[in-house]
Amino acid sequence: MMRMSSLAARLYATTGTSVARLDETPSGWTVDVSLSGSGAQCLALDPADPDTVYVGLAAGGVRTTTDGGGTWADRGLAEEQVFSMAVSAADGAVYAGTEPSALYRSNDDGETWQELESLLELPSRPTWSFPPRPWTSHVRWIAPSPHDADTILAGIELGGLMRSTDRGETWQDHRPGAQPDVHSLAWHPRLRDRAYEAGGGGAAWSDDGGDTWNPADDGRDRHYTWSVAADPDDPELWYVSASSGPFAAHGRGDPQAHIYRRRNGGWDALAGGLPDPLPSMPYALVASTGRLFAGLASGELWESRDRGDTWQQCELLGEKLGRLLALAAVAD
Repeated sequence: MMRMSSLAARLYATTGTSVARLDETPSGWTVDVSLSGSGAQCLALDPADPDTVYVGLAAGGVRTTTDGGGTWADRGLAEEQVFSMAVSAADGAVYAGTEPSALYRSNDDGETWQELESLLELPSRPTWSFPPRPWTSHVRWIAPSPHDADTILAGIELGGLMRSTDRGETWQDHRPGAQPDVHSLAWHPRLRDRAYEAGGGGAAWSDDGGDTWNPADDGRDRHYTWSVAADPDDPELWYVSASSGPFAAHGRGDPQAHIYRRRNGGWDALAGGLPDPLPSMPYALVASTGRLFAGLASGELWESRDRGDTWQQCELLGEKLGRLLALAAVAD
């Protein structure tokens, strides 16, 4: 039987212009918006403190709150366009990835930053290129292992999936079997060496700490995958969102998108109350114990409480959200 949380949930989201805190109530989800007009692009929740969130601004800089979004402080990198953030559950280190591609680490909650320069010394670097802006690239995702502070995965859009085993001091170039156009990465919170990828050419998984990867695309009719999430109780159960290609996913037309579930080695396109196909790209998937959330480019939030079999749209109370680009859930 699926375990259900008896606690009300809390989510944080970025919209591309602001940050939203969403709190579950009996009548719906209250929406509290902050950092309006900031260009909030990405976020990372401190696993040790549900009130501490780091937000990266595409316009430049990092902001952090320690009171659940009530107030925000500048945490530097003002000259950098920040595209990815992460907080290590293993040692609390904070990471920020930028465009042009660079990676920074802070060991003091964002007070100071150290550039991890060896990432830019990889042999593949001259080939890194983001198609809409081919003269540049960015660190699209950072995934520190929750089990080992030394192991970090970093995804370059478009350039490869890189791996470090010494907290980012040195790096291994693009890992065999992984997608080079990395969109999102995840670790399983319980199975030490299991990791997952969603990329521009498909999805993949690793069972050796991100050293090598196994493609996982048979059975899906859409291969432009964007977000990935893993069920915290079952490492063989994971999800991706996908569209037919980048123009469909990010253009102004219908993306014809689906959320897919991988279970027992095969993929299922999920419906069960979801529009089929989805007319708005699911940019963010978050799986927690007994619950799965999908944040859409339209600003809609959807939820499943039975591992994707059935879905319902969440009622958002308050300011309308134009987009949901990133989601983070406070752990039960």
